[in-house]
Amino acid sequence: MSSEYLVEVEDLKQYFPIKTGFFKTTPLKAVDGVSFNIKPGETLGLVGESGCGKTTVGRSLLRLYEPTGGTIKYMGEEITAANMHEHRKHMQMVFQDPYSSLNPRMTVEDIIGEPLDVHKLYSSKQERRDKILGLMELVGLNAEHATRYAHEFSGGQRQRIGIARALAVNPKFIVCDEAVSALDVSIQAQVINMFEDLQEKLGVAYLFIAHDLLVVRHISKRIAVMYLGRVVEIGDADEVYENPQHPYTQSLLSAVPIPDPVMAKQSQRIVLSGDVPSPLNMPSGCAFRSRCRFATEKCAQECPKLEDRGNGRQVACFHQ
Repeated sequence: MSSEYLVEVEDLKQYFPIKTGFFKTTPLKAVDGVSFNIKPGETLGLVGESGCGKTTVGRSLLRLYEPTGGTIKYMGEEITAANMHEHRKHMQMVFQDPYSSLNPRMTVEDIIGEPLDVHKLYSSKQERRDKILGLMELVGLNAEHATRYAHEFSGGQRQRIGIARALAVNPKFIVCDEAVSALDVSIQAQVINMFEDLQEKLGVAYLFIAHDLLVVRHISKRIAVMYLGRVVEIGDADEVYENPQHPYTQSLLSAVPIPDPVMAKQSQRIVLSGDVPSPLNMPSGCAFRSRCRFATEKCAQECPKLEDRGNGRQVACFHQ
């Protein structure tokens, strides 16, 4: 069974039970009905402020968290707990923090070789070593680094080790969870260029999770904007930047620094009123209405669904 999409996510929900009293638990709706598709070799950027559920989406996709509801399909086949091990080869993750995602007791060779061991992807020790050295070369590490430990490397090099580990099983889809946010700006550029080169060479698709909007625009073909567990806008990267339609996207993009001082003075910063509501105590209707300058009575009564606005643009807003 094949599909034009590599990954299809439909109505993904991830609730965590939180103790709110002596015998009472309340579901924290970290992800609440998220849907999107990714084509082979495409990059979808997922943006939003801290705590909106971006990382939870990425982890739920790979079943590092067992989803509360919704379906995830890979090449048309639904992923379940039973067949996830088989799909692990095709779907990998690069974690946010290169300091905590690498085992300090393992050498670089063993870290990169672990996926090869788990999936038994070599027939001799020499083949295993050749594959590891090939992966290290692919991400810009030297062969003499193989016997060192993670603490001997800089942040950028550690992230390269994490990327080599993700690439070891030759995946077709990688979740990049804030993969460059812990790195210096100069190193960020190198790692992003490396991601793009790898995509050209290997045809791998990315879900690129980040809060740096300039980075996301550079690397992504399409962008999905999240607010409090829901996707509020999806569209072509340049179109979303040039003509944001959801009030939250407009505010988010108005905060992006502009290098030209003349243009920066002319640009209007849209400052949101109030604080982000707690996911444990969400407002009725649209979650954004308590901070939205266009909110009406209808926004309080029902939650807007993502609607197609043509040209692949989807927006969840009654006002637009």
